[in-house]
Amino acid sequence: MHEKKNTILVVDDEPQIQKMLGILLDVENYKIVESTSGKEAVRLCASVKPDLILLDLGLPDMDGKNIITSIREWSQVPIIVLTVRSSDEEITAALNMGANDYVTKPFNVDVLLARINASLRTAAVQETGEPELTNGSLRMDLVRHEVFVNDTLCAFTPKEYDLLRYFMVNRGKMLTHKEILKQVWGSAHGADTTYLRVYIGQIREKIEENTATPIFITTEPGIGYRMEVIQPVAKAA
Repeated sequence: MHEKKNTILVVDDEPQIQKMLGILLDVENYKIVESTSGKEAVRLCASVKPDLILLDLGLPDMDGKNIITSIREWSQVPIIVLTVRSSDEEITAALNMGANDYVTKPFNVDVLLARINASLRTAAVQETGEPELTNGSLRMDLVRHEVFVNDTLCAFTPKEYDLLRYFMVNRGKMLTHKEILKQVWGSAHGADTTYLRVYIGQIREKIEENTATPIFITTEPGIGYRMEVIQPVAKAA
């Protein structure tokens, strides 16, 4: 038998969802821990120390957003919200409270697995603190503050560099407008979405082959942006 890789805590009170996710994640070789209540989920997060949490917001004893707040007081474990709530307000609130991603039910299995893998990869990069970040044909030298696209050095202003670095460190994660502006420009610029859009456009001009259909930084309408996780570029033999 293959040794199970990452541990995923599934927090959901629907037996059908628990069963389906249990089968799906087991096939993908994840170790699964299940919880049907918020208080139990917080306890399990502390004792089991999962690598990722799949969290439903509609739990019988407490709102899932309160669970996010509680866990974020002491842990940065990736949290993917998995729920029927699909309003922009709910999504934005959960992300601003510390969720890494948001998937609505019913969900596409392949999309969910891709989001799980992306969040786990992002967490691994953050832990290692490597001096170089790579995503497909894009590479950042964090020591020299240089950006390469297809191994060609590209000129970036200091603020463009800071913004791209924030995306690269959090690649695979959905980032809200407010979160990006606060982290890169400071809390005083939390509402300057037009300002952010201009800088996103400038960066896309430098890293995307086609800015009309970007593959690196994609837009989540009404919410924010995501740096997609791109597979490494295969080198010729």
